[in-house]
Amino acid sequence: MQIINTSDGSHTIYLPEMDEQYHSVNGAITESNYVYIDKGFNYLEIINPTVFEVGFGTGLNCLLTALQAEKDNRTTFYHTIEKYPLEKNITDQLNFGRLISTEAQVLFEKIHECGWNETVKISQNFYLKKIKADLTDYDFENHEKCNVIYFDAFGPDKQPEMWTPLIFSKISSATSTGGILVTYSAKGEVRRQLAVSGFEMERLAGPPGKNQMLRGIKK
Repeated sequence: MQIINTSDGSHTIYLPEMDEQYHSVNGAITESNYVYIDKGFNYLEIINPTVFEVGFGTGLNCLLTALQAEKDNRTTFYHTIEKYPLEKNITDQLNFGRLISTEAQVLFEKIHECGWNETVKISQNFYLKKIKADLTDYDFENHEKCNVIYFDAFGPDKQPEMWTPLIFSKISSATSTGGILVTYSAKGEVRRQLAVSGFEMERLAGPPGKNQMLRGIKK
């Protein structure tokens, strides 16, 4: 596991055994802001949204959402699922908060220090529940409906079990009508399977280094 710099100065983590990194080498913060905040969180005009993130990873998407929630004075409930949380000695080295602001660094530390499987108030407008579980057998039956889905698992070629019709069906069942799903992936099969699962799909221009990404609206 190696911490490397991306083109906007922010870190990502490279996994040699998978030959995969957690974020785009063309800018980790840049990619997350574009895909998940600009095209996801900010796109949906709901005052008090509930977000569900597939793949907590480094906590970058969570941090950027918390900052946006405070900026907009928008009470946000954020649920994120992760099977393999990163160790503290790794997250302590990540520079996302330090690059953005002192406030961001404080939030980043709170995000990683709070416990798993409980709802924690991180800031005035941001409530976080980190779920330590495997999405492939996670039961959404009693889960509240979500307005925004961040689908940020490792790519279909690296983690195919996360991009199956069954997973997309489970995600769809947990998404409110009119809710949205955003992902960095633009693969045709992903778009088709999400459409079958109940999302009206569109291709959007992608972040730096990617031609396209996907956004879906739950029908």
